[in-house]
Amino acid sequence: MSLARPCRAAITEVRRDLAAVRSRDPAAEGVSSLQILAAWPGVQALLAHRVASRLFAAGWRLPARMIALLTRSFTGIEIHPAARIGPGLFIDHGMGVVIGETAEVGADVTIYQGVTLGGTGFATGKRHPTVHDEVIIGSGAKLLGPIDVGRGAKVGANTVVIHDVPPDSTVVGIPGRPVRIEGRKPDGPDADWAHLPDPIADAMAALARRVERLESLQPADLLQSPEGQPQEVRPATLGGPSPAGG
Repeated sequence: MSLARPCRAAITEVRRDLAAVRSRDPAAEGVSSLQILAAWPGVQALLAHRVASRLFAAGWRLPARMIALLTRSFTGIEIHPAARIGPGLFIDHGMGVVIGETAEVGADVTIYQGVTLGGTGFATGKRHPTVHDEVIIGSGAKLLGPIDVGRGAKVGANTVVIHDVPPDSTVVGIPGRPVRIEGRKPDGPDADWAHLPDPIADAMAALARRVERLESLQPADLLQSPEGQPQEVRPATLGGPSPAGG
């Protein structure tokens, strides 16, 4: 009777893992549960982490770390046994994913390959990100330090996030900056990372347009004031007091 409850909980977790794969991975369409368990490294890493996490919490630190080490060697995904992982996490492909010791991941989070939930410096205590429910983190993104990523946020591919991310926002760039797509939150479980806005590129494009407009002006246009009146042209003088003083 004492084993019935943990067994039911484990079965529920596995079913939710399988449901997460089917709902968020187009490659899983029509694939059996057995194939997903046997060939999806993200699912395998989560199963192993749950065992390691329970051993770590019970004080069996060495076996827990060995399971995490073997899982990293087998799947390419490193999850510290002490990391807190919520239900419904989907790790797509997974190679190069690192989740640190004090990281917390909420429910129904999606993580793509190459993502790091890492710390900064050598401080002890809480030093890894807290990722809330329904967050999507794009390929190669780095979330560093004890930051808070709000519910429903999206982190663009290769973004470096070092500050808190507001809920229902999209963050791109290095360092990551919140942006909007057409003035609203992007919908859907899969982000179209190739068409996310780039604030730096937008600023450079605006400067280029301004330079092009200035170069198209005639000399007479440059002598006009904003009100359209000719401006007085004064000859430059070489004498007079130095503007730096002295």
